[in-house]
Amino acid sequence: MQTASSDDKREYSLRRSGRPFTKDFRVFFERTHDKVPVSPFHDISLYHDKENGVLNMVVEIPRWSNAKFEISRNESLNPIHQDTLDSRPRFVKSTFPYKGYIWNYGALPQTWEDPHRTHPDTHARGDDDPLDACEIGRAIARTGAVKRVKPLGVLGLLDEGETDWKVLVIDVEDPLADKVHDVHDVETHFPGLLDATRDWFRVYKIPDGGKGNDFAFGGEWKGKGYAEKVIGECEDAWKKLIKGEAKKGEISLDNTTLKGTPGKLDPEKVHLPKDEHMSPAPVDEDLDEWFYVDRDAVDAEEEPLEGSDLRIVLELG
Repeated sequence: MQTASSDDKREYSLRRSGRPFTKDFRVFFERTHDKVPVSPFHDISLYHDKENGVLNMVVEIPRWSNAKFEISRNESLNPIHQDTLDSRPRFVKSTFPYKGYIWNYGALPQTWEDPHRTHPDTHARGDDDPLDACEIGRAIARTGAVKRVKPLGVLGLLDEGETDWKVLVIDVEDPLADKVHDVHDVETHFPGLLDATRDWFRVYKIPDGGKGNDFAFGGEWKGKGYAEKVIGECEDAWKKLIKGEAKKGEISLDNTTLKGTPGKLDPEKVHLPKDEHMSPAPVDEDLDEWFYVDRDAVDAEEEPLEGSDLRIVLELG
């Protein structure tokens, strides 16, 4: 198996197929310099500069937006698509005091949270996805952007009983990147963001009738060293996956750059759809609505309200 060298420019172009905010929408990736189609899960390297700890991050959801875009695990070359809820394109509701996602949200390529392994620290299995990353820089990214980032810390979310790490990162080009190196620096230069991030992940499913999420380590943020350990574990798990040494389930291993792997495709035989740039479809819900959640009730593990008329104010007591 071969991966791109660390001096690769990491420049990718996008092809958008279908209408945004529909189940048909896809974002495909190709290398800019030679137009070779690539998988954002498998072909884009985890490290831009391993010696200096600089990672690549694939942005799925821009900050302040609500559409739940994500890398499709089971489609060939893993394009980005919009997740669904009740067979409809999914939009994560804004829970007071937040508007949509509060960071640029995405994935670390060439990582995998192994659902067949129980993590010794969280006592839960992986969620079968690439590692999630929350990028805290000032610039709002676009879906499909590949950012060069450095890790700062990690939060151990337990989502429906599965380990779902959230790696906190910052774009290395951000003006504050030289001042933040670990979670304690985040608290200094981004006061309140660590607590807000934990709170966001605790309550974001409640407006759709879900329960509050739990955390490993009592919700404590782990620092850069532990984050790098988690990243290494998930990189090792991905290496086994891509080589066919782990149960892949429904995951597509198709790639165009990793010689000797069972999913290697001939790039000359891969034909991506043309780039359509269609206007977004109308959304039949108000994405500017705010939903209010009683945090004390969540802490008391009370059941959220059920039904289709959860609107604006949620009373959990």
